[in-house]
Amino acid sequence: MPYNICMVSDFFYPNVGGVESHLYQLSQRLSQRGHKVIIVTHSYGQRTGVRYLTNGLKVYYVPTMIIYSSATFPNLYGFFPIFRNIVIRENIDIVHGHGAFSSLCHEAILHGRTMGLKACFTDHSLFGFADASSILTNKLLKFTLSDIDHVICVSHTSKENTVLRAALSPRHVSVIPNAVVASQFLPDPTAADPNFITIVVISRLVYRKGMDLLVAIIPRICAMHPKVKFIIGGDGPKRIDLEQMREKHLLHDRVELIGSVPHHDVRNVLIQGHIFLNTSLTEAFCIAIVEAACAGQGLYSFFSRLSGPNTVINFLPYRLLVVSTKVGGVPEVLPRHMINYAKPEEDDLVIAVSKAIHMIRYEVVKPATFNDELKDKYSWKNVAERTEKVYDLISMTQNSPLIERLRRYYGCGLYAGKIFCMVIALDYLFWIFLEIVFPRDTIERAQRFPYKKYQTFEYSKRCELSTTTDSKKDI
Repeated sequence: MPYNICMVSDFFYPNVGGVESHLYQLSQRLSQRGHKVIIVTHSYGQRTGVRYLTNGLKVYYVPTMIIYSSATFPNLYGFFPIFRNIVIRENIDIVHGHGAFSSLCHEAILHGRTMGLKACFTDHSLFGFADASSILTNKLLKFTLSDIDHVICVSHTSKENTVLRAALSPRHVSVIPNAVVASQFLPDPTAADPNFITIVVISRLVYRKGMDLLVAIIPRICAMHPKVKFIIGGDGPKRIDLEQMREKHLLHDRVELIGSVPHHDVRNVLIQGHIFLNTSLTEAFCIAIVEAACAGQGLYSFFSRLSGPNTVINFLPYRLLVVSTKVGGVPEVLPRHMINYAKPEEDDLVIAVSKAIHMIRYEVVKPATFNDELKDKYSWKNVAERTEKVYDLISMTQNSPLIERLRRYYGCGLYAGKIFCMVIALDYLFWIFLEIVFPRDTIERAQRFPYKKYQTFEYSKRCELSTTTDSKKDI
């Protein structure tokens, strides 16, 4: 049964990241399976209003205030009128929110449940329980997920974390991992610099991604291994620390900071390296190491100073070795033969990276069909099929009456429960007000994008282009 689905998150293109990629790829695959999918996110600069992406994917860029790192300022009731208009206009059946940090996600689930829609939530992150930020976020998550039809997590570690944080029943939580388009990360053995062993880091330059560890280990590794250099892609508040470290230790020729990397250029950076390094302190599912493993397969030329500065010793089988901190859901992502683990400690990371350098420098690494293995293991088609089963499951459930919703929220805490009940009651009254002032009948319904006709047209154009090219070659 085809559904009309509304994906909601603060994080989407043109911003770059794992959640953004997940939203786009999942929406495309669900559209291919016959569902109508729209995305609601906040505006990015001048990108406001309705935009169409590949295959007619409609994106609503809602004008809201951004407070930090693409996260919007909570605007509980101010977002309701425009969200209601979008939902009615697009005939939405299911609201699917992404990201515990996303205010739009929490608000959309709350308003969607008030309007009687099915709601689903995907958690992409891990949180602690001790610091003030985690305590507040966990209480907000418990509030949102008190009235949710189903929750999806990207790893089993993430599932355990979410169940504990939101006091959920494990039966209402499914695990559906991220995926990768392996064809976009084909290896190129000629791209790596044969005179150096290159270590690639592509990440947001924030504390959570272990940038303090990276700042500490780079000078030590460069001192131990003169023929090693770093390429660091990404941007964030920790970039200034990396620049200061490079300045202090005079490593301008061995540490290259290339800034933010668009997703379509990630492969071009990965294939320049021999080692991919991930130093995250917490990670639910690290899609970057999957992309790195896909890009690492082929041959590289190994040069040695012992036989002259430009003398080729041999053609050795090449793979992009992955070195990562063993945290969160990372051990679930790659098979053991594709990755080297380290504790999130400075000394252990130095040992693990040095081991990888020696493996490349002295050992013949057997060529591995990593790309083919991961193409079958992490497929967006499979993710879409499993997500569709979740939609089938929640579509068969009955909507809870208001009194039952209030009972669930009341159990969120001695004082918080009463506040949450007041919020829900006011949200319900505001919805009734909007139904009276702006009746549903006055909202124009949007036309469905002719996806199948578009696909047929694209296929015919490609056939014509191929025929024309072949005819020119014959001439």
